[in-house]
Amino acid sequence: MEWIVPIAVGLLVGAVIGYVGFQVAARKQREKLHAQELDHQARLEALEKESQARSQQLERKAHQKLQEANRRLQQAEKEAEKRTREKLAQEITEAKEKSQKLLSEAEARTREVEDRHRQVLALEESVNRRQSELQAQLSALQRDLEKLEQQREAQEQRWQELLSREVALADKEKSLNQKLEEVAGLSREEALQQLMENLRHEAEERARNHIQQVLEEAKLQAVQESQRIIAITLSRVGVEQAIQHSITTFPLESDEHKGRIIGREGRNIRTLESLTGVEIIVDDTPGAIVISSHDPIRREVASRTLQLLLADGRVHPARIEEVAKKVEQEIEEEIRNAGRRAISGLDLRGVAPEIIELVGRMRFRFSFGQNLLHHSKEVARLSALIAAELGLSKERVRFAKRAGLFHDIGKVSDENPELPHALLGMEILRRNREHPEVLNAVGAHHDEIEMTTILAPIVQVADAISGARPGARRETVEKYLQRIQQLEALPKKFPGVTQCYAIQAGRELRILVESEKVSDTLTDQIAQAVAEEIQNTMQYPGQIKVTVIREKRSTATAR
Repeated sequence: MEWIVPIAVGLLVGAVIGYVGFQVAARKQREKLHAQELDHQARLEALEKESQARSQQLERKAHQKLQEANRRLQQAEKEAEKRTREKLAQEITEAKEKSQKLLSEAEARTREVEDRHRQVLALEESVNRRQSELQAQLSALQRDLEKLEQQREAQEQRWQELLSREVALADKEKSLNQKLEEVAGLSREEALQQLMENLRHEAEERARNHIQQVLEEAKLQAVQESQRIIAITLSRVGVEQAIQHSITTFPLESDEHKGRIIGREGRNIRTLESLTGVEIIVDDTPGAIVISSHDPIRREVASRTLQLLLADGRVHPARIEEVAKKVEQEIEEEIRNAGRRAISGLDLRGVAPEIIELVGRMRFRFSFGQNLLHHSKEVARLSALIAAELGLSKERVRFAKRAGLFHDIGKVSDENPELPHALLGMEILRRNREHPEVLNAVGAHHDEIEMTTILAPIVQVADAISGARPGARRETVEKYLQRIQQLEALPKKFPGVTQCYAIQAGRELRILVESEKVSDTLTDQIAQAVAEEIQNTMQYPGQIKVTVIREKRSTATAR
């Protein structure tokens, strides 16, 4: 039993110690758990604070994004409204333009119909008038035929009388010859010699009369044939004429622009004049200034430069120089395009670039107020049509067209100013390997060289037709009066001429001669000589008709 007590005591002590240890371990565990709980709470609080901070940050970002979205939405609404208004305004403008265009087209068609109606009425009136004239002419011709029939009968009766008188005169002539031989005492050889001399003079007189008659008939036939060819040619070609002066009036929206053009101390206007080579005249004329130069290209450059400067609003020397260079480049391109259009419009092939540029420069050049490019295109068409009417080959017709277009090309070239423009044009074309017939036609259209081909007179005639048409060229009053005075003074050096009158604007010259000093044969010679003198010494458009009038008046007084 003794060992049971210690075991029980040991067990009890062990139980106490175990309980105490358990309590200690449990308290430590509780402390540990409490510490972990506190740490967990701290972590929870930190996480809660962090989550609150993040939620606030997210709320702020969401608010900012919401504000940005609202702002973008408002901006998009404004842009959409603006675009809608612009589109609506554009549609309204386009509708107005279409309505204006339709209205203008309707007005144009109405005017065209009215013009055609007036033309039809005028044509009907002309036909009626022509029909009445033809009826009057027909009745006059019938009366003339009746008169001619009466005259023929009278002539036959007169012819019979003359035959009978000729027989009687032959008998008288034989008797008179016998009496003359007896009275004059001439031998047969001397009488024959005098008779041959008289016959020679009579033959010469008849020959001159016959030659004059043949010349008049040839001239009449040539005039009729040339009129036929020219009439056919002119009916197939359309004419466009333009008159250009040496000044250009530039309109201004306001007189305030004059001060901007002049600039401070005149710097702008001096710069513009030095760059373009023109003279700008700014005076008191309201709403306009004057650009003066004999070169149409320079005037065009100055006019376009001013237009661009005033539209832009910046007018100072540097800007003027920049715009002037740009305008010069644009005009150079226009010149090349004009040359290409003229060449293609006439269906010409194989033309050198230098010739194309010179043809384009004709658009800005004028001769006697006539646009040189329009004149050259017209001469080309006329030359081709005349060559076709004369029955020339297709190749020569094409050469005639080329020669007509290039005949004045020397007027727009700056090289070798000492040569006449016809010879200079011929040299330029020879350098660019044109056909010899074209070269001769260009060089001979003013008779500087001999004409060696049929194309030369064709081009010369076409050039004269284009320049002589009324309104084609401008002639000053001084030159016109000078030509009239020269025309009236030219025939007075011929013997027997008393008075000279230039009528029909200088297209006809009438010469009065003394009947005692000038015979009928001499009047023909004076008319021919005066016509040749006019051709050799004067320059004139078209042709001049010379008429010599010889009148003899016999006066007697009955007392």
